[in-house]
Amino acid sequence: MSRQQRAELDAMIRRSQRDASAEAGASDGPPSVERLRAGFRAMMAEMIVPSGIRTRPTTLGSRPALLVEPSGAPEPGTILYFHGGSYVVGSPRTALSLTGNLVSRTGVRALSLDYRLAPEHPFPAAIEDALDAYRALLDGGEDPSAIVFAGDSAGGGLAVTTCLAARDAGLPLPSAIVTFSAGLDMTRTGPSMDDKADVDPYLTREGLLHTGAMYLAGQDPWQPLLSPAVLADLTGFPPMLLQSGSNEIVLDDSTRLAARAREAAVDVVLDVVADVPHVFQAFAGVLEEADDALDRAALFLSRRIRARDAVPARQG
Repeated sequence: MSRQQRAELDAMIRRSQRDASAEAGASDGPPSVERLRAGFRAMMAEMIVPSGIRTRPTTLGSRPALLVEPSGAPEPGTILYFHGGSYVVGSPRTALSLTGNLVSRTGVRALSLDYRLAPEHPFPAAIEDALDAYRALLDGGEDPSAIVFAGDSAGGGLAVTTCLAARDAGLPLPSAIVTFSAGLDMTRTGPSMDDKADVDPYLTREGLLHTGAMYLAGQDPWQPLLSPAVLADLTGFPPMLLQSGSNEIVLDDSTRLAARAREAAVDVVLDVVADVPHVFQAFAGVLEEADDALDRAALFLSRRIRARDAVPARQG
């Protein structure tokens, strides 16, 4: 285990957060949406994007998307990816280190959706865009057994809530879901919100409440599409891999969703890595635990697609 790498990463994030807080302190009130978006773009631009992939802008449903493919012939299947950013910041480009690593490790193409963001487009705009994108894949002839959902942070939450929306719409479900530090509880009632406050170098309750209010736009957070870790019925869901770090205040979003999955007889793997922060997988190439976690995620996704392909067609 890379104890020194984890300590150095924690210190780096804390320095970055202090610098951002000092800069924001020069102005009154919480940071503006523009400042949040610019800061997030700058931070994610520092992440290492793997070689051996190619990208191309495209359209999926009614929204722009980024197609991420291996440089060689792709394996069968599609990863429908949802980027993080509290539903307020981020884009397929800011998530390219994550999608690129999944693609390079699986050989399967990814379509990363540029869904609408709050506050301009609050709940349920992101879910509507994600469901529209999934429906477009199905209407285009994609076999749902060859489609997997994946996402980080808010995008991990979107992977889960899009699956809920697809089930409620009577659509066939994807073959698997993978989430990285998913945001799954807009009620912010998980014990880790307080228990992990001192060790989380990145997220704060105040910050989540600030961006969460933009997404909620006055809506009650006590509903399944906003807080699936607390309220969702996961009956019929595909297998899930939920990865989180132990040093994040939203850890219990994943632990509680895993418990709900077990109650609904859904195959679920809860993968908690010690002493790493929110969406630590983005630090692949810097942190050994990030590369190891991405290897596990890629294996999980590849096996689910291959397992479905291997099931013989029913006769008669």
